[in-house]
Amino acid sequence: MIEKTKKTLYLTVIHTFLISVALTCIFPLLWMLNSSLKPNAEFIRDYGFRLPENLHFENYVSVFTQGRLGAYFLNSIFYTAVTVIAIVLVSSLAGYGISRLKFRGKNFIFYMFLAAMMIPIPAAFVPLYVLLRWAGLLNTRTGYILAMVNVGLSLSIYLYKTFFDQLPKDLEESARIDGCGKFRTWWHIMFPLAKPATGVVVIFNALNVWNELLLALVILGEGLMPLQVGLLIFSESALAMTQQTTLMAALTITALPIIVIYLLMQKHIIKGVTAGATVG
Repeated sequence: MIEKTKKTLYLTVIHTFLISVALTCIFPLLWMLNSSLKPNAEFIRDYGFRLPENLHFENYVSVFTQGRLGAYFLNSIFYTAVTVIAIVLVSSLAGYGISRLKFRGKNFIFYMFLAAMMIPIPAAFVPLYVLLRWAGLLNTRTGYILAMVNVGLSLSIYLYKTFFDQLPKDLEESARIDGCGKFRTWWHIMFPLAKPATGVVVIFNALNVWNELLLALVILGEGLMPLQVGLLIFSESALAMTQQTTLMAALTITALPIIVIYLLMQKHIIKGVTAGATVG
């Protein structure tokens, strides 16, 4: 009886703590969404702590028409999609090669990728700028995408490599008997089995690319900037300063795509993180 009471008390404390943390994370998002659906006069009266009397979607219209965030939004969609696809393909191939192929120096290459994870991103700004300028890719979409792929490769290769280490080799031997080469084995067997790792790679890198600000300011010029730069410019505009609810709408638009991606990939994330963190 005493043990049961202790266990109940322990679970109650743990769940209370977890629920309080979840509410702390969710409340700002709900407050931002609620405020974005109010006219500015109503927001000034209650500071967004009451439900809107009527839903006003004019703030979202103003963000795209007067705030001109549409072009920045499309730029970020393009950068995120292309970068994440490139990282998934390259890192899964590299992770599979390091995990399964036997060649001289593969451990050294893997440890070099691990070492690259310790370098803070701002420390690489100058080398990236020099390389892109030398290659004639400065102030281009291609240059920015290559830079973002470079930023995300190390962690992604680590996750894929450690995940592939845990998969049985019998699958590859069966594929080899059926006439599959290394590439077909990766594409038809290993890569589909790595969905948990792919989920983690997608959400981590999508979040990284979507939220990038400083690197875009270093590499890109006007007209090519992502949404975060557009949001910075918009926050300093007269519209955002006088109509706070339009700023809330812009913030909601900025946060929504990543939330959607997370909800779609969440069933793979915990499994992928656990598998990727365990070196078999």
